[in-house]
Amino acid sequence: MTKNKIRIAFVVNDVATEKDNYTTIRLARKAAARGHDVALIGLGDFIYDWHGTICAMAVIAKKTKFKNDKNFLAHLQSDDAKRQRIEVEKYDILMLRSDPAEELGTRSWAPSSSLLFAQIAGDHGVIVLNDPRHLTDAVNKTYFQGFPEEIRPATTITREPTEIIAFLKDHDNKGVIKPLQGSGGQGVFIINEDNRQNLNQIMEAVIRDGYAIVQEYLPAAKEGDLRMITLNGRPLEVDGHFACLHRFSKTDDHRSNISAGGEVKLVKPDAVAMRVAEIVGPKLIDDGMYLTGLDIAGDKMMEINVDTPGGLNYLEDLSDVNFSGAIIDDLERKVRLNKQYGGTLSNRQLAVL
Repeated sequence: MTKNKIRIAFVVNDVATEKDNYTTIRLARKAAARGHDVALIGLGDFIYDWHGTICAMAVIAKKTKFKNDKNFLAHLQSDDAKRQRIEVEKYDILMLRSDPAEELGTRSWAPSSSLLFAQIAGDHGVIVLNDPRHLTDAVNKTYFQGFPEEIRPATTITREPTEIIAFLKDHDNKGVIKPLQGSGGQGVFIINEDNRQNLNQIMEAVIRDGYAIVQEYLPAAKEGDLRMITLNGRPLEVDGHFACLHRFSKTDDHRSNISAGGEVKLVKPDAVAMRVAEIVGPKLIDDGMYLTGLDIAGDKMMEINVDTPGGLNYLEDLSDVNFSGAIIDDLERKVRLNKQYGGTLSNRQLAVL
């Protein structure tokens, strides 16, 4: 148990829909085990009260020691775990760990609203991670286009079928089509000779609910991709071990996302992947992107997850390396820095220091 107790609140889509293999649950359990105060807040549970204070209805961990993530989540989701009103501004850290894609079509108001609450909490002295002002831009896949061109696949973003057809024609009639807003490999289609005849139906399905993002097909993706976790804009490394997974599929479905049925193994990133991480680092730091997941195939970054970078539980279970402990160490350090500097450091600075 740490000597200096801190208070950490995690913002999730909904406590009731959390799963025991989520990175958020692993981080929260490890934080509670150190004696830190841990709370979980749903996207729709914030309150701006009449005193100008950011509050929330939250579920609070009542114990510190749990056998595993499953037991910890069961504790949070039990009938005894009543929601209670908390003052968010009395917490040291507010970690934003919700997935906007899960709210499309049902609660589209929820992600943007929670970011506004988080911005005010940050203005009132809470360390908010990732930085909520830049996160408003980063949650959309267009954010990806702000990184150097040499590490991005050729891309078009459109709702015009003729534009998609022209892009594919210019790239050997191969490509990847997916929703501009989405995650976990949902709605992702690889276009090639085998399914070219279904292109009209695929385009219709993707653009029905918004913009499509169309990327060139990367041959290296056939072997899967790397999910590399970054912390403070740099690859997360503990005792020479990198938080890096090789995600791959053994079926005809080439999606390597874990949530789409992909398999994983722990790997050491090669020099090419490390160079990609080095190139994206300055922008991550400038934007206050504390914790991210880079999806890399060959010498290109296919996606970047700034909302709910996952895989931490798989990484730890495969390696027995305490990556989540390193993250909590870093959170404790940020709280110390914030106090040592008397709250004069900006949230964006604290996010990546």
